[in-house]
Amino acid sequence: MAASAPKQEKRLADYRAPDFELEHVKLIFRLFENYAEVEAVTHFRMKGEAGKCLTLDGSPYMSLEAISIDGVELGEDQYVQTPDSLTLRAVPEDFSLKIITKLQPKENTRLEGLYFSGGNFCTQCEAEGFRHITYFPDRPDVLAKYDVRIEADANKYPVLLSNGNPATNGALDRGRHYAEWEDPHPKPSYLFALVAGDLACLSDSYKTKSGRPVALNIYVAPKDLDKSDYAMQSLIRAMKWDEDVYGLEYDLDVYNIVAVSDFNMGAMENKGLNIFNTKYVLASPETATDADFDHVEGVIGHEYFHNWTGNRITCRDWFQLSLKEGLTVFRDQEFSSDMTSRAVKRLDDVRVLRMLQFPEDAGPLAHPIRPEKYIEINNFYTTTVYNKGAEVIRMIHRLLGADAFQEGMRIYFDRHDGKAATCEDFVAAMEAGSGKDLQQFRLWYSQAGTPKLTVKREWQGDDLTLTIEQSSAPSPGQAVKAPYHMPVVVGFVGNGGQDIQPEVEDDAVWTPVGCTLDLKKARQVFTFRDVPKDAVPSLLRGFSAPVVLEHDLNDNELAVLASHDSDAFVRWEATQDLYSRYLLKQISEDTTANTVPTHLSAVFTSHLEDRETDPALLAELISLPSEVALGQKMETLQPEAIHATRKAFMATLAGQYSEAILQQYRELEGSQFSLEQSAKAKRRLRNALLGYVMLLPEGEECVKRHYETANNMTDCMAALGQISHSEFGCRQAVLDAFYEKWSANELVVDKWFAVQAQSSRPDTVAQVERLLEHPAFKMQNPNRLRSLVSTFSMLNQVRFHDESGEGYRFLANMIVQVDKINPQTAARLVPPLGRWGRLDEVRRTYMKDALRAVLETSDLSDDVRELAEKSLT
Repeated sequence: MAASAPKQEKRLADYRAPDFELEHVKLIFRLFENYAEVEAVTHFRMKGEAGKCLTLDGSPYMSLEAISIDGVELGEDQYVQTPDSLTLRAVPEDFSLKIITKLQPKENTRLEGLYFSGGNFCTQCEAEGFRHITYFPDRPDVLAKYDVRIEADANKYPVLLSNGNPATNGALDRGRHYAEWEDPHPKPSYLFALVAGDLACLSDSYKTKSGRPVALNIYVAPKDLDKSDYAMQSLIRAMKWDEDVYGLEYDLDVYNIVAVSDFNMGAMENKGLNIFNTKYVLASPETATDADFDHVEGVIGHEYFHNWTGNRITCRDWFQLSLKEGLTVFRDQEFSSDMTSRAVKRLDDVRVLRMLQFPEDAGPLAHPIRPEKYIEINNFYTTTVYNKGAEVIRMIHRLLGADAFQEGMRIYFDRHDGKAATCEDFVAAMEAGSGKDLQQFRLWYSQAGTPKLTVKREWQGDDLTLTIEQSSAPSPGQAVKAPYHMPVVVGFVGNGGQDIQPEVEDDAVWTPVGCTLDLKKARQVFTFRDVPKDAVPSLLRGFSAPVVLEHDLNDNELAVLASHDSDAFVRWEATQDLYSRYLLKQISEDTTANTVPTHLSAVFTSHLEDRETDPALLAELISLPSEVALGQKMETLQPEAIHATRKAFMATLAGQYSEAILQQYRELEGSQFSLEQSAKAKRRLRNALLGYVMLLPEGEECVKRHYETANNMTDCMAALGQISHSEFGCRQAVLDAFYEKWSANELVVDKWFAVQAQSSRPDTVAQVERLLEHPAFKMQNPNRLRSLVSTFSMLNQVRFHDESGEGYRFLANMIVQVDKINPQTAARLVPPLGRWGRLDEVRRTYMKDALRAVLETSDLSDDVRELAEKSLT
């Protein structure tokens, strides 16, 4: 196998439309035990004169067996083959190209193209996996209709699936059989999918609002069939929601989902044949937490919603990835908000954005949601493109209003259905649907980094002015940035907790959620008339823009918002600000208080005694900021001080309010398991309280009882997490027993690895290294790898940043090892090593040394090299 040449940088500015059209693609897959043969017949129509060269994308991981044009075999002088391409000399204007390739799916540990997983053949073609199957113009703006025939052993692979609708099937000689599939909708090659295996099926049906029946099937390993019902019900809810909210119906006769255990991504929206990581399909109360159930519902929804925002309208080029992903994440967030608690879902989304995307925006890997250049496109499946991209769509929704946004969506579908579009096409549709000028707003697509808003107050008689200044720090390649256009939603809360709506100048309008200020300038002043002197500004309601906010509110004013604000985000944010201020002050002064300050005491007790608020929100209100969140507020990270100070303050709170904590904890005990939102909310609160209960004298007894009496995985994992952090004498015995009980369930074993990787105990790095030798650890399985290595490097701040640097060296070593097996997964381990900007000099040196060690490795993949090199700059 010849090695690929290093990839060259691709630039958005260099985009050129293809000089050909595809009318039809016919694929025949002949699957055997040790190889697969693929016959691809593609009808090309060239644009312009005949006699041009045609270059197709390819891969060194397949062999070219035959090639012909219009039935005439080509001589070697009629084409040029490289490890990554095939160039045909002087092709006709209109012709049929037949190519036969040979693949080795069982040797494919990269999990791109066609590979073998758990006894099944399956594919992953986004972004550039189809070129590992056959030579083809593997780009998203080349759309064609596909017919597929699959041939395989009938006994070993009774289920044969591909895109579209089933056509015919039947028996072949020598115990083999075939199935044919026809997809009537043009699609790009990245949406191609194939599965062949011995799978069990859960079936249901759905009648669209126009009365058309759709067959629904979820294929899983036979042992997992009893864990697939929640995914099916989630799919039905998603189909109904998309009809109700967007007026969009499904457009094929069948919708198939297949769950596979070896998968680089969470799931893939292939037309009519979604392929999912088992993590986002399989769920039962015994094996899945409430968060797992929510993730299943959200990811099922996400992939279904892609049928229109991604499949029917796809991306012109990969620089436009956020066109489909940012929009579809926004849609799945809204779906989940309607299915669960909107307030708590928003907090969860903001937490993910701040924990993962804000550091990306602040570091050497910062990039706009529509990048200008890349080397390896797989490296741009990031929280910036997905989650910040969703926030950009949310801001458009906020600025335009729900009705105008929906009109913009209608125009977008009318203009671009069946085509490859750009982010600019989407924004133009929004302008057409609303009549609003979004020219300045487009900067969100082209500028990287997280803006900072500074809000200051000034009284002028009975009028109050809010002066808002926005600024943006330099990012790689962007030293100076223009002001953004963004919605800043504000309100006012009286000292008694009542909402106040004073008259406002400019064009701002009050809605039930607050007053939306249209911020466009670097410095802008907003005046509110006749404002009571005790009114407290409630800023950035609903987290209306993805920014860092600085304000001049004092502790007493924050306490008013924390106790009374009608906006759940601001109430939570004010609470977090109060705790953060106190904890960071203690760290800076190197002190530890044994009592709780009065203003914090009032807030904490008000939340503890609250029986009216959603318990899921109360769980967030009584929880201290995470160690990662606290670290993001420091100029120089002090991981040990953060960990010790936070733990000490939790112990102080637990001791001072033990009676109220235990009373609330016991009130929530003993309910029967249910997936109703009210039951999930109570579990969330009870498990948040468990973190305080653990620190009481009776903590070990209570946590053990919590674990032993748990009738669901949510409560079980909450207790196991506390035990893993602890010095309890029973710790190792409990962890061992948990593994023995669940050793046959891959997803639960992933949790077992993760809970140990997240332990704050001083011996965690050594323990994680020992777990690499555990018989259940599989380097080739992305889920298992992420459960141990990614959990440690992303979520265990105090131990990953151990002052010895051993956490960094461990991660660097893992990146090098994994890169030889699966470059895409290895590259996703790199980002934590790029966050050296806020480290002290010793840790910074260790982290950069770890990156250099990665880069000094021979035969490093383009995936890893690109990120490691950028992370050092």
